[in-house]
Amino acid sequence: MSMLAQVERGRASKPPRVLLYGVEGIGKSTLGAQAPNPIFIQTEDGLDEIDCVRFPLARCYEDVIAALTELRTESHDRETIVIDSLDWLERLVWDKLCIQHNVSSIEKVDGGYSKGYTHALTFWRELIDHLNALRNQRGMVVLLIAHSKVERFEDPESSAYDRYSPRLHKHAAALVSEWCDAVLFATRKVRTQSEDAGFNRKRTIAHAIGKDGGERILRCVGGPSCVAKNRYGITDELPLSWPAFVNAMTNQPAPGAQ
Repeated sequence: MSMLAQVERGRASKPPRVLLYGVEGIGKSTLGAQAPNPIFIQTEDGLDEIDCVRFPLARCYEDVIAALTELRTESHDRETIVIDSLDWLERLVWDKLCIQHNVSSIEKVDGGYSKGYTHALTFWRELIDHLNALRNQRGMVVLLIAHSKVERFEDPESSAYDRYSPRLHKHAAALVSEWCDAVLFATRKVRTQSEDAGFNRKRTIAHAIGKDGGERILRCVGGPSCVAKNRYGITDELPLSWPAFVNAMTNQPAPGAQ
């Protein structure tokens, strides 16, 4: 069959691939439990207070791959795979590399010079292959959860600034973020104001908006404060909930629509 005979046209509706990251305790795992019929692969111990279906705590990289393989090959009714969290999974990847190369640190793998982080991409690609199979063959939603970090970003069009990003090595973060349909930053809504600090100086004070430490939101578009993106045309901040994200994702007009 010729390549032209295989050409596809139009929008293809597939389950979303989402990377959700944010500070500790913001409600990332709770959002994951709101997804359709989820099952968690937990790489950190923190799901005891959440009513969810989960595999036993993964203590090595092989445990994660074994869980993904069973979801691919065994009969089940799960509709969403949640990995909680990616940054703890990254530690398992590094541990596997250290064992393979008989070294004590990822920095020493294959003689050092940051080669370990490049070798780690092999395992991240294996993970993505499994997730692609779950999405394409089993129709499962993919939700990847990570903690956040503050990084210095050297903007070529302006001066450098700090921003939130997933707490992963830059190579892994770039690979996973590019693969995902949405990278969402979970945070609290705040307002800032300047006040007199004395001696002709000003200081900026942040105030939470709403109750319980501030309204919890999802930022869906990146900017100077955080890394974020989506392929669904969502431009607004959303409440921190799975239904809010799905509603925004499915109610966006097609590109070019009036």
